[in-house]
Amino acid sequence: MRSSDRTDSPPERTNDGFVRLSHLPRGVLRDIALVWLADAVVGVSFGAIAVAGGLPLWVPVLMSLLVYAGSAQFSAIGILVAGGGPVAAAATGLLLNSRTAAFSLAVADSLGRTWAARLLGAHLITDETAAFALAQPDQKRRKAAFWISGLGLFAVWNLSVLGGALAGSALGDTARFGLDAAFPAVLLALVLPALRGDSMTRRAAAAGAVIAVAAAPVLPAGVPVLLALLGLLAARRGPRRPAGRPAPTAPATTTPRSDS
Repeated sequence: MRSSDRTDSPPERTNDGFVRLSHLPRGVLRDIALVWLADAVVGVSFGAIAVAGGLPLWVPVLMSLLVYAGSAQFSAIGILVAGGGPVAAAATGLLLNSRTAAFSLAVADSLGRTWAARLLGAHLITDETAAFALAQPDQKRRKAAFWISGLGLFAVWNLSVLGGALAGSALGDTARFGLDAAFPAVLLALVLPALRGDSMTRRAAAAGAVIAVAAAPVLPAGVPVLLALLGLLAARRGPRRPAGRPAPTAPATTTPRSDS
């Protein structure tokens, strides 16, 4: 059952027109541009790592166009460079990217109603596009945030991967730039407003973080992130209360009103 704050009016639900920059709240485009910048840095790293590891240039480029899944691509390339087979690389990528199945359910209304829009939109679903869409207060803004961030992110990622692949080993050891910290930092900045928003979200995030940290030393990379989804069970415990709103208190005993 959909919550009341996600209920859209009929005109907005049936509007499949083009989105506009004016549909975005002030400051959202700036935040999207910062994510594009972070994505470009990581994309260059991915392309350079793949080519420096001995893979032909077309492998990271084609993977970015058809797979388009940052963490899954890094894991698959790591397995291939280490001598693993394509089946193991594909299986690892599918496991890591399975989280987008939950994202697709959450942002389905933002994609549009035509099959073409949903097919293209499904390819653009990432952690970042889902975060931007779900942070908006109504359907029109969610749709604008999803498509503007998604199309821009797809273009930036593929261009930066191509640039990194062309640069190849000329960049040297890409790990020294600390690029592995770029995406987590950006995602943390995106979810902070939601964490401040209500206690239910904070419970789920805290429980998921504890599960992921506890599982990281004993499970393969990517699996702790999936297990962190169990933190959603914590959101079902206790009332949902927005931040800043005082907890309900027992009503004081008063004399009955004469007009009741």
